Formats: sequence, C-alpha cells, structure tokens
Amino acid sequence: MTTLLAATVVFLLTHFVASTPLRPVLVKALGEWPYRGAYSVVAFITLYWMIAAYASAPFVVLWPGLRLVPAIVMPVAFVLLACGYWRNPTMVGADRLLASDDPARGMIRVTRHPIMWGIVLWAGAHILARGDVKSLIFFGGFLVLAAAGTLAIDARKQSSPDWARFAAVTSNVPFVAIAQGRNRLAWREIGWLRPAIGIALFAAFFSAHAWLIGARPF
Repeated sequence: MTTLLAATVVFLLTHFVASTPLRPVLVKALGEWPYRGAYSVVAFITLYWMIAAYASAPFVVLWPGLRLVPAIVMPVAFVLLACGYWRNPTMVGADRLLASDDPARGMIRVTRHPIMWGIVLWAGAHILARGDVKSLIFFGGFLVLAAAGTLAIDARKQSSPDWARFAAVTSNVPFVAIAQGRNRLAWREIGWLRPAIGIALFAAFFSAHAWLIGARPF
C-alpha cells in the first residue's frame, strides 16, 4: 500500500510539472519536442508503477462496494469523452478555436472540460464501486489529476486574449453556465453520432472488462 501511495504521488507530481514555472525552464533546456518525449516516457513509467503497485496491494475494505454505480455513470463519462474531442478549445494545441465567432459549441456549452469531467466520473464511479483502500488511492489519484487539471488548464489559457470571452459563456462544472443563463443546451450541435460513439465504446469496454482488466463489472 505504501508503494501504491508513493507511485500515485509521483504520478501526480510529474503531471503537474506542466502547470508550474519548471515547464518553460525544461522546454528551454531540452527543446519543445524532446521535452514532450521525455514527459511522455516519465508519464508511462509512473503509470505502469501505479498499475503494478495497485495489483500487488492488499484488499482492505472501507465500505460495501456500490457495484451498480459504474453501470449508471460510465455511459455519461464515455459520452463526455467522445464529445470532448470535437471543437474543444481547452485541448492542447486548440487555442485557435478560442478566436472563433462561437468558441463554445456542442458539449462545450455544458462544460469547457468534457474530457476531464469524463475522467472524474470514471474515477469517482470506480472508487464507490470498489470501496477499498487501494482503489481510493489509485482512482483517487486520477480524480485529483483531472479535477485539478481543469483549474490548471484554465490558468494556463488565461494568457490568451480570447479567454475572457470564452470563459464568460462557459463553466468548468457541468451545466453551471446554462443554469446561470450564460449559455444554452444545443442538442443539434451535440448531434447523435458522437454520443452514439461514446455509448458504443462503453458497451465494448463493459463487455471486455473482465478480459482487459481481470475483474468482472458485477
């Protein structure tokens, strides 16, 4: 369990480097693409360490697992992920979308961080479903990473001259901008294809969960 906690902390620290003044120093020293390459290698190594530590950690129950929660929450998470890769100004390299006439379209009207919120839902659902210490540490690490990541992205994007206009009509937390009257839900912009892809991916992962992960959903 100590190894899992250490691996999770290191995993989080390496990911938060991109949001600290250390990043430009490393980019200047290594170059943009060598930095990205080194960052990716470190990320995969720490992720593998986390997975290996999780598999070896003992199972210590905290509460009876709410096994039905992922079946309810995960379809929503997959839809957010599938829709989040379309016209998303908060994605890496998509700053140009902030300058468009209508930067908040589709799922971005619901939340400006659909991918991150998909990860939050995935992690939170698995914490509740498992109900043990090692899952709280493992999935909790991803929940913290995604939730804090939304704040870090917002802080990084604020340097864009178009950020204030975009932030005024969007919200971090889903549906807040809509509830406040700063935006509206446009089903036609979301369409049916991307949500259908999300549901299909959920069905595929649900069916293959035991084979991929080694644990049956129920």
